[in-house]
Amino acid sequence: MTTPSFSRPGRGAAGARRAGRPGLRAAAGALAGALVLSTAFTSPARAATAGPDPASPAPATATAPDPASPARAAGLDRAALRRTLDAVHEAGMYGLYAEARDGGQAWRGASGVADVVTRRPARPDMRHRVGSITKTFTSVALLRQAERGAVDLDAPVSRYLPGLIPGERGDRITVRMLLNHTSHIGDYIAGAFPSLLEGSPASLDDNRFRRFAPEELARLGLAAEASGEPGALPGRYSNTNYVIAGLLLEKVTGEDAERVITRDVIRRAGLRDTFFPATPRLPAPSSKAYESMYGLIDPPRDYSVYDMSWASTAGALVSTMDDLNRFYRALLRGELIGPERLAQMRTTVPVLSPGGRVDYGLGLYTVELPCGRFWGHDGGVFGMTTQSLVSEDGRRELSFGLNLTKYQRIGDDGRPQPGPIDYAMGEHMLVALCGQVPQAEARTARAPFQPFAMDRAPLGR
Repeated sequence: MTTPSFSRPGRGAAGARRAGRPGLRAAAGALAGALVLSTAFTSPARAATAGPDPASPAPATATAPDPASPARAAGLDRAALRRTLDAVHEAGMYGLYAEARDGGQAWRGASGVADVVTRRPARPDMRHRVGSITKTFTSVALLRQAERGAVDLDAPVSRYLPGLIPGERGDRITVRMLLNHTSHIGDYIAGAFPSLLEGSPASLDDNRFRRFAPEELARLGLAAEASGEPGALPGRYSNTNYVIAGLLLEKVTGEDAERVITRDVIRRAGLRDTFFPATPRLPAPSSKAYESMYGLIDPPRDYSVYDMSWASTAGALVSTMDDLNRFYRALLRGELIGPERLAQMRTTVPVLSPGGRVDYGLGLYTVELPCGRFWGHDGGVFGMTTQSLVSEDGRRELSFGLNLTKYQRIGDDGRPQPGPIDYAMGEHMLVALCGQVPQAEARTARAPFQPFAMDRAPLGR
């Protein structure tokens, strides 16, 4: 396989275009800039499984550590971390930055450039739009209200937001269903960026400085076709759930949701560089954010200046890799919510995306690696991707950010195909979290890092 170069803008996009315009247009809505959920490190068989029929609910499961899981290598292999991070840039990623931790040990690194024009180098401490990782913060804030008795997770949303969800759905959809994506409320992304369904980035550019109200986003999602009956399993990932969760948080506290999350979660966790942006511009140090949309935007365009109101409490946060590791470590160690709520947060249900299934709890999901089970979330916004994973004991962690998105080629089936960047990123994750580089013969036996799985299929035809 020839490794494509992304050292200059546009080469990856042109490659995607050569893969076939019909396939590209079929996937034009695939990633409509959505806040997405990854199925990174799921096995190929798992990723290809559609899961049970939504009409046949399955019970939620509280996952537990597997005593038979292979042990992690002790300590951080700094040379391997450096080598595998550089390999991601060499495979075509413009720039990336990461922090890996093992107990008291920490390694921070960056590779490539933050700006393809000035060649300004990427830095480990860059502020980054973390997308759907915001959902974990929103969930923690709401669970803290549940601990105080202000919210009943199994109460209907209509108790707190009467009239928001029309008809009987408002009485059937519970707060818990919002948090674990079993409400089957449609996603608002297609309504906010309609041109992407037609193979045009026009609405992406038109909305750069548009201010969306959370109520408007909620209405767009509620107007979209429901993906199933409330509570049916598997669930279906929808950003609208967490916009409504933010509205509910405002209702029960009488305060702005972003202010509540900042006070009760961000400050409580001791985070220094995590915040909801007040302006479209990212403060320094930060990277540009290059969006290719599978070649629809060629050369990839910078969207680092963008009004993030479209993401709201589902995905607007800015953070650093150091802060993200600190947050998830504090969460799993029980420093942000009590043991009962943390156990509920880690009670998972199957949630589907067009690309596969993930075991999703209340604002975070779990993945199995060769060295055990990890918890976390990922996020994607226009031009930026983020992943955060932490071991069950909070000891081994990795958070990383990428500044080029939707770089994959489009296959004959109209879906993005994993390539050299994805395999290289997968190897870096295994080194960071398991302490081992997979043998060459084993590399093709596993699924590579596959970002954006939640938007792998078109939002519309």
